[in-house]
Amino acid sequence: MSNPNDYTVGWICAITTEYVAAQVILDEKHEQPKDVSPNDNNDYTLGKVGKHNVVIAVLPEGKYGISSAASVARDMLHSFRNIRVSLMVGIGGGAPSRKHDICLGDIVVSTPCDGKGGVFQYDFGKTIQDQSFRTTEFLNEPPVILLAAINGLKAKYKIEGHRLKEAISSILKKKPRLRQEYKRPDPSSDRLYQSGIIHPPDDEASCGEACGDGPSNLEMRSERTGGEDNPTIHYGLIASANQLMKDALVRDRLVAEKGVLCFEMEAAGLMNHFPCLVIRGICNYSDTHKNKDWQGYAALAAAAYTKDLLYRIPPSRVEAEKKISDILST
Repeated sequence: MSNPNDYTVGWICAITTEYVAAQVILDEKHEQPKDVSPNDNNDYTLGKVGKHNVVIAVLPEGKYGISSAASVARDMLHSFRNIRVSLMVGIGGGAPSRKHDICLGDIVVSTPCDGKGGVFQYDFGKTIQDQSFRTTEFLNEPPVILLAAINGLKAKYKIEGHRLKEAISSILKKKPRLRQEYKRPDPSSDRLYQSGIIHPPDDEASCGEACGDGPSNLEMRSERTGGEDNPTIHYGLIASANQLMKDALVRDRLVAEKGVLCFEMEAAGLMNHFPCLVIRGICNYSDTHKNKDWQGYAALAAAAYTKDLLYRIPPSRVEAEKKISDILST
């Protein structure tokens, strides 16, 4: 059985699709921990990425959102007290704009911008008489060791390009059971509808059938050329809340006002209590036209990027970091 004190990197997933993606990128898989805290309800997978010992946990089935993520992080730190670097990796809804041509399957990494941390809690704020709701909560930025690795990896990708596509293909070749769910969907299924086009409520038909796929309904975008990275990695602000974003007009407003790149439901429960980097593969456009076709590929793309990132960080640098449990107790 594995010793919990040997693990220095904590990795949290929200759903099973993400948990599977995290497990299949491990270089080694270890035995279950020999003991955990008596009140720890988490399910764990242990393994190695490069020279780092990593502990991965998933939120309980059907339990999503900020409070559930905070609970999983708290239990992880009680059982794995040597964790020094933490990650929240999975899927999210994209917020494309003229400045950021975010497509399905792309990756968004939470990084500070304009003096704000990389995660913005958009349902936390105040209402003032005769004024609109004002958001007030920008959460702690990711640890410097991760921000430095991001810049190093960004430079490497700019010079050489990334090999995430090849890494994903290699995984699916080894794990044929996963191909149907985790392969890259046909590009024709990547449709960005104009913000005013709403999928009819309770209509089980595909978006192509229910909403049409003609130029009058879709945002027309240029295809990526062979010289561009695909998937593309975007760096900036991730919006988090206890609600699923399915409103293109609100999405566009927060893009215009805050520069948001992505929406998700868990990170706001972690940033001030489990200082981490948030990495999201884009599986929808945060509107009413949601489907699950891109979830597997987006989760695997995010996990593959995370693996590349961990390879940039020397184990000695991780060991030099303070234990997160010690930081939170001071």
